[in-house]
Amino acid sequence: METEVPAILRARETIAPERFTFHSSRMRMTHVTAEQLKAMDADSDRCAVELSDAHVDVLGYACLVAIMAMGLGYHRVSEDRLRDLTARNGAPAPVVTSAGALVAGLRTLGARRIALVAPYLKPLTCTVVDYLTHEGIEVLDHTSLEIPGNLDVAAHDPARLPAIAQALAHTDADAVVLSACVQLPSLSAIEDAQQLLGKPVVSAAVCTAHQMLRALGLPAVAPGAGHLLSGAYAEAPLGGV
Repeated sequence: METEVPAILRARETIAPERFTFHSSRMRMTHVTAEQLKAMDADSDRCAVELSDAHVDVLGYACLVAIMAMGLGYHRVSEDRLRDLTARNGAPAPVVTSAGALVAGLRTLGARRIALVAPYLKPLTCTVVDYLTHEGIEVLDHTSLEIPGNLDVAAHDPARLPAIAQALAHTDADAVVLSACVQLPSLSAIEDAQQLLGKPVVSAAVCTAHQMLRALGLPAVAPGAGHLLSGAYAEAPLGGV
């Protein structure tokens, strides 16, 4: 998130007048396990308050599976709680979770059936599949890269992802999620994957950027970030259709 969302916003600055600053507060996690994800989510309250000290205009919660591991539909609970914390701190701001943003991004595309790539161990990937299924999105096929270390996830070569996605049963999918994790880099491979697969390709980070821009009331468009940010959905309603 700290690399790809700013990259998307910088790309947008080449075609639009708005300029952005990026601020972050970190929740600790070293290994992507259910225990560490739960502890990480508990730390999100502190982060939201710290960031609201800067009177930011929108907050992005940058871990998809930390939200999904807390229970079906939890992104709504988290977004409401963190938004309330910013208001109590005198600096109310909308909150976008990457989990909620992925759901909203897929709904915006009209993607009811998808294939996805995740870096997690298989049980956590199944958590993601179950979460999306609960939201009315059918996962036709998925793959787990089974990378337990958080830094190792970030070091994965994004150039490998299009071929990994191509190996999925994606023919009947409406869209492909190239990275169901904001830690797994994929932005540089989104356009190549779209060309290879012949259908919309998104990532958790791309969907998060789309929803953050809509939360700001700005057209959600940025070059080089795939079909969702191509301009076709620039004015899509926050939360998807």
